[in-house]
Amino acid sequence: MDQQLPNLIVVLGPTASGKSTLGIVLAQHFSGEIISADSRQIYRGMDIGTAKVTQEEQALVAHHLLDVADPREVYSVAQFQQQAIAAINDILVRCKQPFLIGGSPHYIYAVVDPLDIPAIPPQPELRRELEARPLSELVAQLEELDPQSAATIDRKNARRVIRALEVCLVSGKPFSKLRGVAAPLYHCLFLGINWPRNVVYARIDARVDERMHLGMVQEVRDLLDAGVSFERLEALGLEYRFIGRFLRGEFASEAEMVQRLKYAIHDFTRRQLTWFRKDTRIVWLEGNDVEQAQREVERFLYYFGTVTEGRNEAE
Repeated sequence: MDQQLPNLIVVLGPTASGKSTLGIVLAQHFSGEIISADSRQIYRGMDIGTAKVTQEEQALVAHHLLDVADPREVYSVAQFQQQAIAAINDILVRCKQPFLIGGSPHYIYAVVDPLDIPAIPPQPELRRELEARPLSELVAQLEELDPQSAATIDRKNARRVIRALEVCLVSGKPFSKLRGVAAPLYHCLFLGINWPRNVVYARIDARVDERMHLGMVQEVRDLLDAGVSFERLEALGLEYRFIGRFLRGEFASEAEMVQRLKYAIHDFTRRQLTWFRKDTRIVWLEGNDVEQAQREVERFLYYFGTVTEGRNEAE
């Protein structure tokens, strides 16, 4: 392993595990800055539903790749990869320690492995054929062609399932198998937050209740007023999908919508953990254990030194 590679610390874990809070504490302690690896926090106007760090929290530690995209438009993994690497290298040049914090596997691995993202343009004819088929059938085909992607992809998001199939069918390769083909850019320490399953579910449920109290339904109404379509809400994650359907009258009550949303997030969390558990590089913390995390970071930085100048630039 190249001892001259700069160091990157990754904090990951399931929804509601406490990644943002731990990341801020570590970044403050180790003179760092944070790059958000969340596939929805990049969008403006999506604060409550994504549990985006507050302005007060951002004042404690500099955060990057928040609010960089219009929710009416699609922001790709390739865009994230380019901008995240540029942000990390800028942090390193300023002699700060970068922390990559998030729970979106494709975003994280696009940077740390790094992922060789296929330059496959949209295939209109193929897409029309796929769009004409039931979503359940498309998911089954993706499970056969690319089980790793099928384990973490949002299975209710037809656009993402179709794009994953498009890549598989056109390239002849699973999207997930394109990881790690390029030389690594950084020495990485992977810290994963591990809670007992029942604790994770309780944290999820409490967070959903808190978001509802903070006005998540109104946030979705504001997105609709700003020109975000109901169809687009379907692609913006579970909270926005379920509330969008509630506003369209597809649930008998708000209480029913909230309960079904909680169950859906539980299911999504199981798939997140299935993906992360396969990565043997991850050091799992017992809950949101700050002291254990600090010891791991200290050991990592001592072993690899404090290389602070990024050698790679995003193209």
